Amino acid sequence: MTCQDGPSAGSAPRVLALRALGLGDLLTAVPALRALRRAHPGHRLLLAAPRWLAEAAAATGAVDELLPAAAPGRAVPARLPWRGPPPDCAVDLHGNGPASLAPLRALRPGRLLAYADPTGPAWHPEEHERARWCRLLTWYGLPADPGDLALAAPPLPSPAPGAVVVHPGADAGARRWPAERFAAVARRLRRAGWRVVLTGGLGERDLVRRVAELAGLPPSAAALGLPFRRLAALLASARAVLVGDTGIAHLATALGTPSVVLFGPVSPRLWGPPPGPRHRVLWHPDGPVDADDPAGLVPGDPHGTRPDPRLLRITPREVLAALHDLPPAPVHAPGPRVTHVPGRHA
Repeated sequence: MTCQDGPSAGSAPRVLALRALGLGDLLTAVPALRALRRAHPGHRLLLAAPRWLAEAAAATGAVDELLPAAAPGRAVPARLPWRGPPPDCAVDLHGNGPASLAPLRALRPGRLLAYADPTGPAWHPEEHERARWCRLLTWYGLPADPGDLALAAPPLPSPAPGAVVVHPGADAGARRWPAERFAAVARRLRRAGWRVVLTGGLGERDLVRRVAELAGLPPSAAALGLPFRRLAALLASARAVLVGDTGIAHLATALGTPSVVLFGPVSPRLWGPPPGPRHRVLWHPDGPVDADDPAGLVPGDPHGTRPDPRLLRITPREVLAALHDLPPAPVHAPGPRVTHVPGRHA
């Protein structure tokens, strides 16, 4: 897959999908992207997304080319760097409003598929993200399966086969479980003899080092700023992944690695892994946070600066119990089998 400033004229007919967001957003759109690929076998499929997602986009097996597109925060790029004839088809996998529709409409595509277009289906705010984009394509006659989300493990050696991978970071404080609690879990795992690896982006260096220090882990336990393929290799061979509601959680799901995912303020019914024993979701909407929303389906602010109350109701004790209850890692992720995780009855 290439990554350039815009496709040139004279190439094969093209399909363009807009999803200029983060890693988790890209991975939840994989079923829709694969449906687009199947529906347009003779076309080049371009994904408008941030440049740093080029390796992840290639790993989907659906995208031929990444069209660099990004805006601050989760805003929509006002303009896409498109060159040459209009796309045969353009698809808004970014949002449901005029902001994401406008840059696609400006390209004058032969066909435009979008929730914001008058021909599109109704937007359901309570719908799971994977199902949302599959329903959009199905509405327009392109069958899509929300379960078609698996990624193959990259053909790279893992830097820590069989480790428990702990990812304490998140894009916003509202989705970031306290460092002290991550450290408490990591410390118990380490004392039981399990290898623990902490992951994080380069901007999360201080957080990861704090967790490592509190947990009594050596500096070598921190894996910061791993390129996508090396990160995927680490997760694919991990015994388990402990993570909040972030892109790493979606990567663990796609690779089939057992995971424990901590949710708050947004319900796992909107962004969680598919049901099954391989992935354990911890989510405490009880309280209730809002008397008009006893099930906790109305999201809190996912971009807030303080940990959401629903997230803070999760304890290290139940995280250790959830890790204990995970099934063995799949065959493509070799490593020691966990027979007991300390703290289940602590």
